[in-house]
Amino acid sequence: MPPASPPPDAEAVRALFERIAPAYDRLNDTLSLGLHRMWKRQAIAWLQPAPGQRLLDLCCGTGDLALVLAEGVRPGGRVLGLDAAAAPLERARRRARRQPWLPLEFRQRDALATGLEAGWADGAVMAYGLRNLNDPAGALAELRRLLRPGGRAAILDFNRPEDPQGGTAVFQHFYLRQVVVPLARRAGLEAEYAYLEDSLSRFPCGAEQERLARAAGFSQARHRLLAAGQMGLLQLMA
Repeated sequence: MPPASPPPDAEAVRALFERIAPAYDRLNDTLSLGLHRMWKRQAIAWLQPAPGQRLLDLCCGTGDLALVLAEGVRPGGRVLGLDAAAAPLERARRRARRQPWLPLEFRQRDALATGLEAGWADGAVMAYGLRNLNDPAGALAELRRLLRPGGRAAILDFNRPEDPQGGTAVFQHFYLRQVVVPLARRAGLEAEYAYLEDSLSRFPCGAEQERLARAAGFSQARHRLLAAGQMGLLQLMA
């Protein structure tokens, strides 16, 4: 694995997601063979959404997770989706308008500084967001601040294998270079998806994510491997 690169520039990452928003959902389905939906269901299963809860979807993108969560908190609950980029949020709001009965709101906010009061949420999810933030430790600290005591959080993302020469890492690099980037090239997004491998080079491995979460004040932190180690689910309890 190449040496870790510097933390991402927040404005550059925001601009990247503004560009890929129109193709994001279609490419997600194609590149994961639709499996991202199953991985997200596992994140939701850990969260255990219940009627009346207030839930957060941080780095919510086009809102697919937030919509499912909103079904689970009815009646009396609320789901708030936050993202730094405007284009994905517009697509999320368009989706939500087709289901106006859902208790759902989207705001353009930074996951590192949400502006919400402490203990606002009963639970939270973040899918494919932590890896793109320039301060993962700070993001975990903000997430912990937002959760009430006993609240749960689930963070889904690519897994960075601990052994950079092992079979899991070798397959991951092959898939990103030989499948993901060529397919993204067809959509005119080669550079944007080539960024995936660079972002993984600096992403904390599972054990480090657990350590950072405990340092942020979480009482429980467990990193589970999904998809034969290609993905990871960080399960947290405040």
